[in-house]
Amino acid sequence: MKKILFVCLGNICRSCTAEEIMRTLLKREGLDHEVEVDSAGLISYHQGEMADPRMRAHALRRGYRITHLSRPIWSTDFIDFDLIIGMDDSNIDRLHTLAPGPEEENKIVRMTDFCTRMVADHVPDPYYGGAQGFENVIDILEDACEGLLKKLH
Repeated sequence: MKKILFVCLGNICRSCTAEEIMRTLLKREGLDHEVEVDSAGLISYHQGEMADPRMRAHALRRGYRITHLSRPIWSTDFIDFDLIIGMDDSNIDRLHTLAPGPEEENKIVRMTDFCTRMVADHVPDPYYGGAQGFENVIDILEDACEGLLKKLH
């Protein structure tokens, strides 16, 4: 089974949404028994909390029900997961410093590297913005998750 971990700063907006979008796509394609997905944050400030209520509301309007509870990334994640996907350069840089070795560093990739329709070099953090920011994040994540799914086939 392939295991994918999505990572952002607090695990209450971007990474948990990517997890749910990917889970939905995998289920739709009948691949949910072949690929496992999870998400984590680089900080533990929101540990145990549900996703941001604004993100949950925007995602639900598109058919995604985010139930993940925030958790920080663990050192064992670098061993347990085959692919560790960061949302922006800051996430990627931090993941590289946390990786225990070169083999684990090679598992780290950028979410937007999988985009096929949208031109984006990162998934922006919508936390301090308005409604359009959350919609933009979902647009980018839908595109990137669809691109990732194609690479998994």
